[in-house]
Amino acid sequence: MECVVSLEGLASSQHGQVKYAAAFIDEHIQDIRLENEQLTIIHESPKGNEAIESQVRRLIERFSHGDFGFKENILFEHKVDTPYEGDIIAELVERKIIKVLEPGLFIFREPFSSLMRFLDYSFVTKIANRFTGITEESYPAVIHADTLNKTNHFTSFPEHIHFLTHLREDLDIIENFSQTIRDAGGWKQEDALDLNTSMPKPKFTMNPSTCYHCYEGLQNETLEGDGLVVTAISKCHRFESRNHTDFGRLLDFSMREIIFVGKPDFVKENRLRSIEYLKELAVEWNVDSMLEIANDPFFTNDFQVKASFQRNQEMKYELRLTIPHVKKSIACSSVNFHSNTFGTAFNINMGKRKAVTGCVGFGIERWAFAFLAQYGLEESAWPEAFREQYHAWQQKSL
Repeated sequence: MECVVSLEGLASSQHGQVKYAAAFIDEHIQDIRLENEQLTIIHESPKGNEAIESQVRRLIERFSHGDFGFKENILFEHKVDTPYEGDIIAELVERKIIKVLEPGLFIFREPFSSLMRFLDYSFVTKIANRFTGITEESYPAVIHADTLNKTNHFTSFPEHIHFLTHLREDLDIIENFSQTIRDAGGWKQEDALDLNTSMPKPKFTMNPSTCYHCYEGLQNETLEGDGLVVTAISKCHRFESRNHTDFGRLLDFSMREIIFVGKPDFVKENRLRSIEYLKELAVEWNVDSMLEIANDPFFTNDFQVKASFQRNQEMKYELRLTIPHVKKSIACSSVNFHSNTFGTAFNINMGKRKAVTGCVGFGIERWAFAFLAQYGLEESAWPEAFREQYHAWQQKSL
């Protein structure tokens, strides 16, 4: 079935938000298109078109409250006439450099996998290591649900969460599960388990953001001096439904972060330094990019309040790299200020006050995709500085 809903009257800057959120309104949706102020939804929902349209209109109402609009506020631009305009994803698949397991879930092979390692190395050596006293930590890809609850992730981004559970510690259940799979000739998703009887309620989820473990690790501590700076890379996981077909929107991805925890001035000054370092890197590598004020895609009824607060306080900046083939840009790095939200949630103290926090994130796969989308796989076409640094890293890694 095809359901067409007009977005006329809704600010055009919010059309993309509605399209993104619409992917979550029904599990039978097959495709969503946004054209000429109309949202077209292809689906096989037993609820029918009327119910789908009703849900879309609920979203339109959510995103249209108040007079807050998503006007671009660009702080920096580096415009480049890049040489490659092809479909880099299609080329990578054709050359078997990436293997698509399903939308948003890839296997990366050489040279893409090497490019990812080089990018992470560069973010550490060219940006992270410029902060005095920085230390590196290693985090698991799994996070306790109680920890995630303290970050308000369950109420701000409930649609993203991957829950983890297991078979109950019950011999009959375990043996019955194994025998059922054996009798069926293997695992079949349609023969779903009775989750209520076979599995306990989840205690863990996949971690959606690298920095959460840093705050968890500092829980109930009192920090000395002005604060601390930590860097870490971990696998992050966010379920984004049909949006995984969008360029660079992965189900499982690598996120390098630089995390600031401490006094307000310490965090704010380091955050400003990180913005300058990002701008320098964009120019040095000659990537077509811009830095703008942004907001998180909150999936809540108070979306407008939260998004407006973020933008008005300039709590989130995004470095976006252009994807010539689709004539759009994607966020590859973000610079965030959380005030004392996480210091309070995790009881991290600076003397008698709660610590404030901020972080800089680098989406490793997104940087690699965006760079190749602008310059292609032929290294001779790459910017000279980038190419020389990449070859020097390769020699050092031998």
